[in-house]
Amino acid sequence: MQPQPTVQRKHKNRRGRGFSRAELREAGTDFKRALKYRIPVDRRRRTKYESNIEILKRSLQNLGSKKKKKSKSLDKKKI
Repeated sequence: MQPQPTVQRKHKNRRGRGFSRAELREAGTDFKRALKYRIPVDRRRRTKYESNIEILKRSLQNLGSKKKKKSKSLDKKKI
């Protein structure tokens, strides 16, 4: 499941197209890594929302734990 960003417009929240580069930077990742993990990125957005940064941090932690589990199983199968 992909993380879904929110955007505020006229004091209302709505679903966004993707995360801004500033949000990615604050969450500890970059543009290319986000595309690699299939995280939606909106190049046009300039805003930075704390709620989106928290969503990104949680999703990156989940991706990291899944990657570690896969690598352990691959090590056991080596001959």
